[in-house]
Amino acid sequence: MGAVDWQVTGPDVDDAEQLASVHVQAWREAYGELLPERFYDDSARSGRLLMWSRLLAQEDAGDRVRVARHEGRLVGFALRGRAVRHGDHPPAREEQLYALYVLAPWYGRGVAHALLEQCLSGRPAQLWVAKDNARARRFYEKNGFTSDGTEQADHELDGLVEVRMVR
Repeated sequence: MGAVDWQVTGPDVDDAEQLASVHVQAWREAYGELLPERFYDDSARSGRLLMWSRLLAQEDAGDRVRVARHEGRLVGFALRGRAVRHGDHPPAREEQLYALYVLAPWYGRGVAHALLEQCLSGRPAQLWVAKDNARARRFYEKNGFTSDGTEQADHELDGLVEVRMVR
């Protein structure tokens, strides 16, 4: 691997627009045919913009969110927080990784690993990942997460089956 030409930092309050764009594009790249087009359209982007604007306005956003930048542009992000009930399933850990996405051109460059490390620092945590997203599941396994056998069809994601992974 060559020199690192990206950096991981906390977010800026004005990153909401870039975060929304990266979020929707990364979903398209990660889930492609697993979800219908409405998850990637302008309405989805508007929803993500609202979500990120609200989140970045919170006092603890700098602690919970990490962003990866290349020449000032966002290429990925991670979001953690206190674990909460997911459907019928109480949390298995106190902390949860809610999102970790990197744009496809940055796959394999260590960006996701750096985001994960800065977000969780190796602490025990849980996450939910699409059962059919083999690439993501392998990444999490390499970083100490294992499936605990808990699965759920997420109705907000058109019944996409997710598995819980813990470390």
